[in-house]
Amino acid sequence: MSIQSSKNPDITRVVKPEIREEDIISEVSLRPRKLDEYVGQEQMKLHLKVAIESAKIRKNPLEHILFYWPPGLGKTTISTIIAHEMGSAIKSTSGPAIEKQSDIVSLLTSLTEWEILFIDEIHRLRPQIEEILYSAMEDYNIDIMIGSGTGSTSVKMDIPKFTLVGATTKLSSLSNPLRDRFGNVMKLDFYEPADLAKIIKRSFQILGFTNISSEAIMAIALRSRGTPRIANRYTKILRDYAIIGRSIETQSECEAIFTKFGVDIHGLDILDRKLLSCLMESFHGRPVWLSTLASIVGEEVATIEDVVEPYLLQIGFIERTPRWRQITLKGEEYLRK
Repeated sequence: MSIQSSKNPDITRVVKPEIREEDIISEVSLRPRKLDEYVGQEQMKLHLKVAIESAKIRKNPLEHILFYWPPGLGKTTISTIIAHEMGSAIKSTSGPAIEKQSDIVSLLTSLTEWEILFIDEIHRLRPQIEEILYSAMEDYNIDIMIGSGTGSTSVKMDIPKFTLVGATTKLSSLSNPLRDRFGNVMKLDFYEPADLAKIIKRSFQILGFTNISSEAIMAIALRSRGTPRIANRYTKILRDYAIIGRSIETQSECEAIFTKFGVDIHGLDILDRKLLSCLMESFHGRPVWLSTLASIVGEEVATIEDVVEPYLLQIGFIERTPRWRQITLKGEEYLRK
């Protein structure tokens, strides 16, 4: 049920927001299909409703959209909803999967009119791939090289009108020319516990559990790090406990299960606390280089940056610059409790 740390096998993480293979089938069944079913992100939903309605009236594809913020907040889900609301098909891929120019050309030429092309981790596209997207996004055509060497020629080829939906956890890593071609750039925020509670209640109902108390649901929401994907993961973990005969109906019963896998009321787990303890006890609150910190806690730098830090920053337990990390007074108070 849990995820082992990449370097330290003694640390398991059930709070990791990335998708695991075993999550894919069950997670799809828990995802909303309509914009009205999507909980939270109210400002984004309001803007999307207007943009979708306008596109339908204008009888044109939706303007290209870029979503950004940490993983697990619903960028993939909202892309599927957009396709459903527009009555369009959707093709999904990721930046690392598009290795050659021929890959993106094949994708673009296979699209149908008004289709949604969703590219996750779009910041990881290679520059030569981005260059093909420029004309595709603006003019709905691409340049294809015919022949090779001195005899090669460039031929423009029209492609169907489509909408590119990009998702990234690192907005600053996108090149300016690519970022500027998106008509809509939308930031997704961490969720409030009340919104997570609505998601958890809906997921339990879909999974066939309707006797969970509102206090138990809020206990799960408070530990979900503001992230729907983690909330649904916890929902399925508790479902498994219920299936083998463990009661999960009350707050105390749910909290006892969380205690078993080391997640506290703030949603912090063993790795989070290890990082905070390292900053306070080993370095006495002084700034620490990121590479040094990663080495001491036994994790890769990317794991610290992309998985551990976003939530600790959100709740004000650490501060960071591009190179160093430092625990805050609030983080020190948490450890002293």
